[in-house]
Amino acid sequence: MSSHEQALVSLLSQLAFSFDGAILGAALAYAAVRSVLKFAANSSALRKLHKAPSLSVSDLRSLIENSEAESDSDGSKLVIVRGNVEAKSVVDGNWKSLRPNVLVSHESGDKAVIIQRTQTCIYNEWKGFFGWPSDLRALFARSWREQESTSLRMVPFILVEGGQWSQPDYVVVNMDGARQPLPLTTVYHQLQPIHASPYTFLQALFGHNYPVGLLDEEKILQLGQYISAVGLCSFKNGIAEIKPSKDLPYFLSVMTKDQMIVDLAFKTKVLLWSGIFLGSLSVGVLGYAVLRNWNKWKAWRHRRQLQQRSSAVSDDIDSQVAQEDDETEVPDGELCVICLMRRRRSAFIPCGHLVCCQRCAISVEREVTPKCPVCRQQVRNSVRIYES
Repeated sequence: MSSHEQALVSLLSQLAFSFDGAILGAALAYAAVRSVLKFAANSSALRKLHKAPSLSVSDLRSLIENSEAESDSDGSKLVIVRGNVEAKSVVDGNWKSLRPNVLVSHESGDKAVIIQRTQTCIYNEWKGFFGWPSDLRALFARSWREQESTSLRMVPFILVEGGQWSQPDYVVVNMDGARQPLPLTTVYHQLQPIHASPYTFLQALFGHNYPVGLLDEEKILQLGQYISAVGLCSFKNGIAEIKPSKDLPYFLSVMTKDQMIVDLAFKTKVLLWSGIFLGSLSVGVLGYAVLRNWNKWKAWRHRRQLQQRSSAVSDDIDSQVAQEDDETEVPDGELCVICLMRRRRSAFIPCGHLVCCQRCAISVEREVTPKCPVCRQQVRNSVRIYES
C-alpha cells in the first residue's frame, strides 16, 4: 500500500470512529436503508416477472389481446418475448429493403444493430523529485488514474422468429429510456502501450499522472442473436412494439424467464440479509455511541458541578480569610511570599513550608508541576493551618 493510500485509510478510519463511532453507525444505517429499498424494488420486480407470460413472437398478438397479462396505465402489457435480432430496415417495405441498414464492426467485420466502442486511457504516477504534493492530490484525485470515453451507435431493430418468418410476425424494440445493461458480445479487446515522450518525462519528474496504455474495446449486438426482451408491449398501427419498464432490472437479455427469476431471487436474498446485517450492526454501533456520549456528558456535568462547588467553597474561604486579615494587621514576616497581601495560612506537603496564603496555595496545587516556592520540592497537597 502506497503512502497516500495509507494516509487516505487513516483519514477515513479517524472520520468513521469519530464521536465514538457515531459517524460509522450513521453510514451503516444509510447502507442498510439503501439495501432495504433495493430489496423492496427487487421483490416487486420479481413478482412482476413471475406474472409476466413468456412467449414467442408469433404468439404475441393473441396473448396481448388476453386480459390476463398485466397492463400498464397506457394499455401496454408486461411480457417476455424471445426471438432473433434483425434490422428493422428489412421490413420497412421501401428502397432500404434492398440494402439493409445495419452496422458493421471495423475490427471483426460482423454485422450488428448496436456497436459500443470504449477507449480507456490508463495512467500511472511516480512521485518524482518535485512531486511531494502528489500524495495530497491523490487523496481527492484518484479518478484521474483512468479516463474513459464511450461511443454507442445504434440502428432500429426488431425481434423475429428463427428460420422462416413472415413480415407480420415481428416486434419492434424501442430503446428510448433504456438504462438496463445490454447483452453485448466483445469482438475486440486490445491493450496498446503508449510510448514515452519528453513531455512524459517532465510529467513524471514533477509527480503528475502520465499515460502508460490505451485499452481499446468493442462490443456489438449481432444480427441473428437469440435474446429475450422484457418490457411493456403494445400495438401501434397494427405493429407490435416493446419498450423497457423502469421497474425491472432487465430489458434485453440472453437469459430465459426462469434464469432471470433465479438470478433476481438470489440478488433479492442477498439484499435482504445484507439489510438485516447492516441494520443490526448500525443499531449496535449507534447504541454504543449514544451510551458512551451519554456517560461522557454525565461525567462532564458531574465535574462541572464539583468545580462550581469547590469554587464556591474557595470563595467563601477567601472572603472569610480576607475578613480576618482586614480585622487584624498582618506583620511583614507573616505575609504570603507570592501575593504579599494576605497572611500565611497553608503549609505544603511534604516539605511543610508555611509560606503562602490559602488562595495562592490552591493556585500552586493546580499547576502542571506544582513546586514549593521556597525549596522547589514537588508538592502533593497543602493543608490549612489554624491558630489556637
